[in-house]
Amino acid sequence: MADRFLIVNADDLGLSEAVNEGIFAAHEEGIVTSASLMVGRPAAPAAAAALADHPDLAVGLHLEVEEEFRRQLECFRELAGRDPTHLDSHHHAHESEPAAAPAETLAAELGVPLRNRATRYEGGFYGKEAVSPEHLMDLIQGLPPGWTEIGCHPAAGPVPTSSYDTERRIELETLRDPRVKALLNVMHVRLCSFAQANPR
Repeated sequence: MADRFLIVNADDLGLSEAVNEGIFAAHEEGIVTSASLMVGRPAAPAAAAALADHPDLAVGLHLEVEEEFRRQLECFRELAGRDPTHLDSHHHAHESEPAAAPAETLAAELGVPLRNRATRYEGGFYGKEAVSPEHLMDLIQGLPPGWTEIGCHPAAGPVPTSSYDTERRIELETLRDPRVKALLNVMHVRLCSFAQANPR
């Protein structure tokens, strides 16, 4: 059987304290291996300060189109004290212009992966009906050979500014469900992070 590698990346680190808490819990108690920091959001400094307590969590930069990418990179470096392990963007804005070219340039300069390029992005773990343990297990069973990233958006409490508020808490419980981790072992899927996908 061909090797299968799975990155479980939590978007929106720094959006709020509840999101930070949910992402760190999904990493420590579940299957989250990487996260993407939104440097311009209120809880970004607290998220960056907590990274020392989570040294195995790969952290990338979650680019936001309305802000200038290089300024965000400098902010990321100031907050995290290092370069990001990968780049992605809010609502996948880097998939089309005008964001695609500058995002690809920045990823090339940093020598880091850009979402949905060398690593296949699986976006099926999202939405009211698609965040159950059973659905995530179906996605895992259907993984093709090679590297895949599954995106997620966990939170440990309410995120009133998010239209995806309720689903975030359901995602957290799903990511911590012991059946999910057990299935990874049964299916011989190797849980990895972007730091492992791009060793520097």
